[in-house]
Amino acid sequence: MIAVDTSVLLRYLLQDDEAQSVRANAVFEAGKTVLVTDVVLVETIWTLSGRKYRLPQAQLVAVLERLFSEPAIRFEDDEVVWRALHAYRGDGTTSETGSARPAGFADALIVFKALRTATSDGELLEGVYTFDAAMQRLPHAMAT
Repeated sequence: MIAVDTSVLLRYLLQDDEAQSVRANAVFEAGKTVLVTDVVLVETIWTLSGRKYRLPQAQLVAVLERLFSEPAIRFEDDEVVWRALHAYRGDGTTSETGSARPAGFADALIVFKALRTATSDGELLEGVYTFDAAMQRLPHAMAT
């Protein structure tokens, strides 16, 4: 197994720097398992949604789905990332306020990592406290 940082994953996804993209492609095509850590995943989504690339949520979801379809890629916890993706996509979340702003992917990952950690420790997660109204719409997130 090898791991990549955010810059390598971005070059692989964007193909926006010829020399670096060729090298990034070689990493993903080398036949080894490539670990994408939670931090790298969140930084990647943050970068793609930020000022330079401005990808909308639907395209960010497509990026995450593409990463799941890549046979060489492994996440720190595939199930947690998958659940966060579904929550970010809006599967099963509702808006009581009618706000169009969805919870961010990082917010969803925070909630489901907390749930996984509590469950692994034999604990019941009472909730993830937040001031973020969009995040509060996620299961297990609550206003503080």
